Amino acid sequence: MNQTEKRTASSLTEQAYIALREKVITCELPPGADVKEAELAAMLEMSKTPVREAMGRLCLEGLMQAFPRRGYRVTPVTVKDMNNLFELRSILEGAAAGLAAKNTTEENLDQLEDLARAKYQIGEGESTKSFVASNHRFHIGIAKASNNPRLISLIERHLEEGTRFLYMGTRARDVNFETNSDHQGIIAALRTRDAQAATSLMQQHIESTRTGLLNALINQSDTQISF
Repeated sequence: MNQTEKRTASSLTEQAYIALREKVITCELPPGADVKEAELAAMLEMSKTPVREAMGRLCLEGLMQAFPRRGYRVTPVTVKDMNNLFELRSILEGAAAGLAAKNTTEENLDQLEDLARAKYQIGEGESTKSFVASNHRFHIGIAKASNNPRLISLIERHLEEGTRFLYMGTRARDVNFETNSDHQGIIAALRTRDAQAATSLMQQHIESTRTGLLNALINQSDTQISF
């Protein structure tokens, strides 16, 4: 294989990886779904080789599970995993909010205000993607205002991991008012430089998100969560 062919193969693998990862994160490929290379290759209009390599990366990330001679399964979401992630987010993001109250700028707070107004329509794909992206930028914006690179890195990693949970939540219930209200409260605490209030409100927000999401998913007839 010459250099041009290698670059082409690498590019196709990257395309397959990006496309399949998005389908898992947005729950187009729902938790627990069984899939085969041939089906995915047909879906992406590619050969099986880049799909196989992309699936290998997703397995390493924990988003997919491989079963020799049988195919793959989208890694199920469990109550334990969800609780563990939100518990860690509460610790990390609570600390970041407290530091941000001391370090953030008025310009950053104005940007957070804009992000806090994001809304979506249940079942409407593009508005949901925009809402999830704005929510991500809101939490990352507060993390970055902590001015602690190690803390920022940890929060980015765990926010990324929790994106699939947020997509599941937006499909299970309307979180517009709850999210917007919580975010505005956090911004108010940041504007007054009240580190204790900012920490507490961030932790309350993450906990209410966890309980609301769990209750909605558990009560669904086609629940996508395991115990």
